[in-house]
Amino acid sequence: MPCIRPVSDLRNNFADISKEIHETNEPIFLTKNGYGDMVVMSLDTFEKIKFENDIYFKLKEAELEANLTVKRYNHNEIFGNLRKTIEEKVR
Repeated sequence: MPCIRPVSDLRNNFADISKEIHETNEPIFLTKNGYGDMVVMSLDTFEKIKFENDIYFKLKEAELEANLTVKRYNHNEIFGNLRKTIEEKVR
């Protein structure tokens, strides 16, 4: 269940909020005048969400690109090309 607190708690109880965020790895939703205003989360949680979003968008981009062509590659073709590229760069 999401943790929802008034934005004034950020000023008045910063240490408690910081502790809770780092212990639970969950964001805290802050309200202003009863309405959602902002979300506070740990840097680790933010980076994890950003990483997952980046992967999602790259997979979506690859899916869209795959829909534009019928050419498909098998495992040996992909890793063979990767090995060849790595060997060329090492030389």
